[in-house]
Amino acid sequence: MASERLQKIMAACGVASRRKAEEIIAAGRVTVNGAVVVELGTKADPERDTICVDGKPLRGPERLLYFLLNKPKGYVTTVSDPEGRQTVMELMKNCPERVYPVGRLDYASEGLLLMTNDGALAQKLMKAGSHVPKTYLVKVSGKPPERVIERLRAGITIELEDGKRVKTSPAKIRLAEDGTNPWYEMVLIEGRNRQIRRMFQRMGFNVEKIKRVRLGPMVLDVPPGKYRALTKREVEELKEL
Repeated sequence: MASERLQKIMAACGVASRRKAEEIIAAGRVTVNGAVVVELGTKADPERDTICVDGKPLRGPERLLYFLLNKPKGYVTTVSDPEGRQTVMELMKNCPERVYPVGRLDYASEGLLLMTNDGALAQKLMKAGSHVPKTYLVKVSGKPPERVIERLRAGITIELEDGKRVKTSPAKIRLAEDGTNPWYEMVLIEGRNRQIRRMFQRMGFNVEKIKRVRLGPMVLDVPPGKYRALTKREVEELKEL
């Protein structure tokens, strides 16, 4: 990285605005490689030089990180849990920066979860949560007749935890594996809390397992409890959603 003016570096690291940074420099509160600097035009290289404000080294501009995590059952999708259950943060312990889950998978569900420190993208995805296609594999207890599946495809009214009644958006549902307790592939464009379980329950069927296998451009391809960095292309496609 080339040398840049100190106030620009300080602003990029979130210390203060450029104007405020100039005041801090003029007050003799900044050192470069141990020497106090008061000249406003002074340049430094944040990768090579040690820049300190009030004796504390500057942290470089935060790197934006994006990971695909395969959440196992028995973890909650929160940063901390008042009930003391394991959270997905424990699976990200070796990550170089702190990242956060985007969206949620309930305690008993598993599969693809996006973890990032890109707050702007997270907000955008949560807002657009109703438009990003999400694909799930769902194991149902007992075999629902085709008319039940048709009703679920068309959208049905379910009750949320706050007692509010909502109609689900049309969903794509196909039989993925036949049997007495079959697996279905479901594509939803919304993600209300425990939505799939509530949909089947409303029609008199219990869901045994839920696994999210796709989210927008991302496809689940790591073992449970593991994560990988997103490719540049995946990040670009997520931002375009």
